Amino acid sequence: MNRLPFYYGWIIVGIAFLTMAISVSARTAFSLMMLPILDEFGWSRGLVAGAFSFGFMLSAALSPVVGKLMDRYGPRLVIETGVVFLAGGMFLAQAIEKPWQLYLSLGLLVSIGVNLMSFTVQSLYLPNWFVRRRAFATGIAFSGVGVGAIVLLPWLQSIIQQDGWREACRFIALMSIGILVPLNLFVRHRPEDIGAIADGDAALAETDIPRATLRVVDEAWVAIDWTLARTIRTARFWWIVGSYFCATFAWYAVQVHQTKFLTEAGFSPVLAAWALGIVSVIAIPGQIGLGALSDRIGREWVWTIACSGFAICYLALIGLNYTPSLILLYIMIISQGLLGYAMTSVLAAIVAEIFQGLHFGAIFGTISVALLAGGAAGPWVSGVLYDITGSYQPAFVLAFGCCVLSAIGIWIAAPRKVRATPGWRRA
Repeated sequence: MNRLPFYYGWIIVGIAFLTMAISVSARTAFSLMMLPILDEFGWSRGLVAGAFSFGFMLSAALSPVVGKLMDRYGPRLVIETGVVFLAGGMFLAQAIEKPWQLYLSLGLLVSIGVNLMSFTVQSLYLPNWFVRRRAFATGIAFSGVGVGAIVLLPWLQSIIQQDGWREACRFIALMSIGILVPLNLFVRHRPEDIGAIADGDAALAETDIPRATLRVVDEAWVAIDWTLARTIRTARFWWIVGSYFCATFAWYAVQVHQTKFLTEAGFSPVLAAWALGIVSVIAIPGQIGLGALSDRIGREWVWTIACSGFAICYLALIGLNYTPSLILLYIMIISQGLLGYAMTSVLAAIVAEIFQGLHFGAIFGTISVALLAGGAAGPWVSGVLYDITGSYQPAFVLAFGCCVLSAIGIWIAAPRKVRATPGWRRA
């Protein structure tokens, strides 16, 4: 593989791109299935949205273990196991009749499966392949979510409308097995596994690559062997944990409830489904462009831009609560997708530049508990607040506050004060 005329890292990015496209779309499809499930069974929104949150919370508890498994066995075993969980959950979902079956299939099994294939796991090995273009490459890989959304979500919506949500579950299961199982056999953990080095710069020694791109600012901090035990005793760790929790709280609160909210605001179900897909499509240039920008100006600025995108999204949703304006709908879609989703391109980079080392998998896996816990709490809290108040307004205000807190947290954690990107060299 190291004799290919191009860097194998870009094949890794391509595989991650397709894996993200299918796996995250499978999880996002919960928002599409929520409407027919509510209509069929007459369950409360809090109960149905709780299945999504339940799966997120339990998969979050597994994240530290996933990080250690990645360090020991690499991504192939972890990702292929995720495919089995995802497909199994979707197959079982076809037999749902009781709430516990919903929680087991679309909640627990699907969430664990997607967690073993998507943002957390991809962030554990993609940084190994790139240093100079770390966020740019990650942005390309994660932009698969947008392509998957525009291709798969409308397709799944048409299946739901014509043949029912159970048939959509079967389609996702078969597609996951048929595409992702053979594809991820070609994944490798790090470039050294095939005789290459990061960024494909064969002329540089491995120890020289970070020096070519990131300036060490805090020599004493970088010299520490960052084990998980040492890491959790630092304030930086907890600022990242709080920031990541708040970010995914805001992200998934809108993602899960967006379709239902828009239909109740006066938009057609088809338009609401397309809006969900378009958000991810618009995210493609944001993830790639802002990811590349963060390689130049620093992670804090791009994280702040992303948090601002979600904050604007919630202001637009609050406005839509009063009037079904197409202008506000466009603002909500553009700010959420183009700006908000860009935070995925720097998720791994922020942690890697502060706690880079042999134990990165265990550290990022532990931090991922906060990522997934926020994703679990957002939809559930929003559903419960709606059931109590009869409005999404309190949930939207709460999520807006989370956006502000998340941006502040990353500035305090300050990856630029450990390893500076080129844009900070003049500081």
